[in-house]
Amino acid sequence: MTALVAGLVWLVAANLIGMLPSKDHHWRNAYGLIAVGVPLLIWLICENGPWWGLAFVIAAGSVLRWPLRYLWRWIRARVGA
Repeated sequence: MTALVAGLVWLVAANLIGMLPSKDHHWRNAYGLIAVGVPLLIWLICENGPWWGLAFVIAAGSVLRWPLRYLWRWIRARVGA
C-alpha cells in the first residue's frame, strides 16, 4: 500500500513539474523523474504485483511521453527498421 501512495505522489509531482516553465523543455526534470520512477516501479511491482506496475508504467508513460518517443526513435534507428 505504501508503494501505491508513493506512486501516486510521484504522478502528482510529475504533473505539477510539467506545469512549471522550463528553459530546457523539462529534460532535466524528466531525467530526475526517471531516476526516481524506476526504483519506485520495482518497489511497486514487488509489493503490489505486476498489474499495478503496468498501471503505473502506463500512467508514467503518459507524463513522460516525449522521452519515450525519443527512446522509441533511438531503438528503431539501432535496429534498422
